[in-house]
Amino acid sequence: MLKPLGDRVILEVQKEEEMKVGSLVLASNAKDKPTQGTVVAVGEGRTLDNGAKVAPSVKKGDKVIFDKYAGTNVKYEGQEYLVVRANDIMAIIE
Repeated sequence: MLKPLGDRVILEVQKEEEMKVGSLVLASNAKDKPTQGTVVAVGEGRTLDNGAKVAPSVKKGDKVIFDKYAGTNVKYEGQEYLVVRANDIMAIIE
């Protein structure tokens, strides 16, 4: 499995189902980019100037809402993931 460095978090993005309008099927680029996902791995945290670590406030398994244009898409062993910084995560879904 991938292990994120620093304050990065790896998310499994929830794909939205194909959208139909009447008898038309919208192309994937016509839909909004997904903004929800599940945390699959968390880095050690951000390092402060004094050397102390600040752990991310999310943990593996959390369902989260993240910034629409955040992160980098990564494909690993046939699965697609999104690597984001912890501050790009806006909320935990409870």
